[in-house]
Amino acid sequence: MGEGLRTQALLRLMAWMSPAFPIGGFAWSGGLERAVHDGLVRDAPGLRAWLAAVLRHGSLWNDAILFAEAWRRHDDHEALRNASDLGLALAGSAERHFETLSLGQAFVSAAHAWPNMIVERLPKEVPFPIAVGAVAAAHAVPLREALAVYLHAALSQAVSAGIRLGACGQTEGVAILAALEAEVVELASRASGSGLDDLGAAGIQAEIASLRHETQNSRLFRS
Repeated sequence: MGEGLRTQALLRLMAWMSPAFPIGGFAWSGGLERAVHDGLVRDAPGLRAWLAAVLRHGSLWNDAILFAEAWRRHDDHEALRNASDLGLALAGSAERHFETLSLGQAFVSAAHAWPNMIVERLPKEVPFPIAVGAVAAAHAVPLREALAVYLHAALSQAVSAGIRLGACGQTEGVAILAALEAEVVELASRASGSGLDDLGAAGIQAEIASLRHETQNSRLFRS
């Protein structure tokens, strides 16, 4: 890929993962709101530990595997449909299912601004990591870089949610992102060479928090 095309591809990736991209990611916490409510996350160190666990052992690991699969199989409609079905089936709660589906559909809709046949090849019900991975591949964004930016954006959104929930301040939130940077790089590298057989999560507390959030009366977030 020429230098100009690579720069263009990375600019598109930055746009897609920007908080300004119209997918409504600010409305979701992935169960973090319940974790704060239940006292599982009380402060900045607790938030960092929570996010590290989700990254290494929870939903973000599975997201990274699904992202890589969609990136590699972006030109195969049947493979994308099967991966999407699997991704939705892996959602541990009704809210997590709705979250990844809503974000995925909103992402595909917004990605029409960059015309490409990939938006027609993706199934109507597509989870978020499948949508981003396939679109990134169709626009020649390198897998490892795309994965790293995707994971960093997910952590950034979670830190923003933690700030809004009072678990940490803005300066502490930036420090959390800096502390997790090496893990994002390592996970992106590992997931880019992994396949569907490597799926599997052990983020039990996060899954329970997501389930418990469904019955929470007072809330800021939809999950």
